[in-house]
Amino acid sequence: MFATLSDRLSSTFRDLRGKGRLSDADIDATAREIRIALLEADVALPVVKEFVAAVKERARGEEVSQALNPAQQVVKIVHEELVEILGGETRRLRYAKSGPTVIMLAGLQGAGKTTLAAKLALWLKDQQKSPLLVACDLQRPNAVQQLQVNGERVGVPVYAPEAGNGVGDPVSVARASIEEARRTLHDVVIIDTAGRLGVDAEMMQQAADIRDAVQPDETLFVVDAMIGQDAVGTAQAFLDGVGFDGVVLTKLDGDARGGAALSVRSVTGRPVMFASNGEKLTDFDVFHPDRMASRILDMGDVMTLIEQAEKAFDSEQAMKAAEKLTGKGGDFTLEDFLQQMQQVRKLGSMSKILGMLPGMGQMREQLENFDEREIDRIQAIIQSMTPAERDNPKIIDGSRRARIAKGSGRQVSDVNNLVDRFFEARKMMQQMARGGGMPGMPGMPGMGGMPGAPGPGKRKTKAAQKKGKKRTSGNPAKAAQAAAAARQKDSERPAANPFGMPNEDVDYEKAAADLQLPKDFSKFLK
Repeated sequence: MFATLSDRLSSTFRDLRGKGRLSDADIDATAREIRIALLEADVALPVVKEFVAAVKERARGEEVSQALNPAQQVVKIVHEELVEILGGETRRLRYAKSGPTVIMLAGLQGAGKTTLAAKLALWLKDQQKSPLLVACDLQRPNAVQQLQVNGERVGVPVYAPEAGNGVGDPVSVARASIEEARRTLHDVVIIDTAGRLGVDAEMMQQAADIRDAVQPDETLFVVDAMIGQDAVGTAQAFLDGVGFDGVVLTKLDGDARGGAALSVRSVTGRPVMFASNGEKLTDFDVFHPDRMASRILDMGDVMTLIEQAEKAFDSEQAMKAAEKLTGKGGDFTLEDFLQQMQQVRKLGSMSKILGMLPGMGQMREQLENFDEREIDRIQAIIQSMTPAERDNPKIIDGSRRARIAKGSGRQVSDVNNLVDRFFEARKMMQQMARGGGMPGMPGMPGMGGMPGAPGPGKRKTKAAQKKGKKRTSGNPAKAAQAAAAARQKDSERPAANPFGMPNEDVDYEKAAADLQLPKDFSKFLK
């Protein structure tokens, strides 16, 4: 969504690096490039003017002129201003103190309200809530059936007393749904309302009537992030006609320029609360302005990646795999590798996962061309092996490799590559898990091989090792006698004196007086 904007800003900041000091001309040139980047991303002109003015004012201030690295300071300013126009802080749902919490969805037809209602219901289920979906879109053909199908897929009941397709009163359905939620003990009601291809008086009046009938705790405006500048005008029209508390952005995974995300909040003053970034019902999450700003500036989104991993990964299984890598729980096998790979697949697309890492914007072309089916091919090869072959890949000889290749529909060379890469990867992971650092690399703090230890190519020779060792007798009796004598000698040695040499008497009172402390220092010793 923000590929063009991200690339343009990254190129701008790359030109600033290496400059020890920024002149007014540098700041003006940077501001001009940022303005062009935002306008190309279809950000509303008033928002662009306000953003660029704020960046220029701060860039000419002391925080940049006195910084050790002015370029990094400008990037920091742009990041903070992006966070500000995206909403500043993450906005959470407000739940009702008593009775069911009512959430009303409004927006144009085609924005994805019906699918988003199911996504929101699934997200609420994960938050230990009990949602009820309500079909109040009685205008669009098959809208009620679509909501029922999606509700069944996420395991959430749907209240749909009217068949729809132009028949029924949506206001009475919405009003009755509140009593139905109380009767069936649901604590959240999600009302899917009708939309139109454009803003009209009839749609606005219907949405306003539903709002007055149910008094929603949250009214969310659902907007397609791909419609560009029109999103701002539509949002303003809904704000004036119906009113809403927050914005939900859909289709953030599209290839449009995405300026709506940067414009809606600034123009309407309402925060973006949720974002939908895929077709799957799980592709939905809370909108974090700081994380979105980091993505735009190619700083990655590691926090979201960690949160998704915590939800998808089986911690007990991961712990067992870690123990095997350290050698405490046996060998790490192809069966363990397959299980770990299946858990990674739960996170979604590999290109999307890798895209959350910092600096991956420079490899966007490679990520877009990444073949997701490669993981399926690897999985097919491993699943074509017998349990004994997965536990001990060393027994896979030529005839076994031919059989595995035939069973998985791959070439023998593919099986050879997989087995060879597995052994190399396992060796590297085991060395890292045991604190040995990366193979062929000098020791890193916290990864073994700390500074001071002999690095690769600088190992002590046997002669040097022998030189540093004390000679011990090969006779066990004599060795034990020598050890006892050494311990006796250590016990007779006087304790080290922190104020002087061993066996030297120290007058501690005189030493304290000689310190010549200030007269009022005594109050600090009480």
